[in-house]
Amino acid sequence: MPPRLSIFRLRQKSLVRGIVLSLSAFIASLLLAGFPHIEKLHGSPWQFVSLLVAAWGMAETGRCLRGKWSLYHAGVLILLYSDLMILTLIVFLVAYPL
Repeated sequence: MPPRLSIFRLRQKSLVRGIVLSLSAFIASLLLAGFPHIEKLHGSPWQFVSLLVAAWGMAETGRCLRGKWSLYHAGVLILLYSDLMILTLIVFLVAYPL
C-alpha cells in the first residue's frame, strides 16, 4: 500500500490543504455566480457551501501558526489575510449580485 500524502491526513497540519480548499472554494463560487458572463451574475444558494469550504480552508491555514515569531509565521499570517479576503469576496458574491 503506497504511503498517503500529508494533504489527505486530516489530523496533520497542512498549508497546502488550506490553500487548495480556499482557492477551490473561491473558483467554485465564481463559477456558481456565472462569472464568465459579467452581465448574468447572480447569487446561488449553493455558494453557501463554498463559503463553508473557504472557512474550513482558513481554519486549516490557521492551524499551521506557530507560537514563536518567524518568517514562516509571517507567511502564514499573509495567507490568513488572503483567506479572509476570499471569504469576503464570496460573501459579496452571495449577498450583492450585480
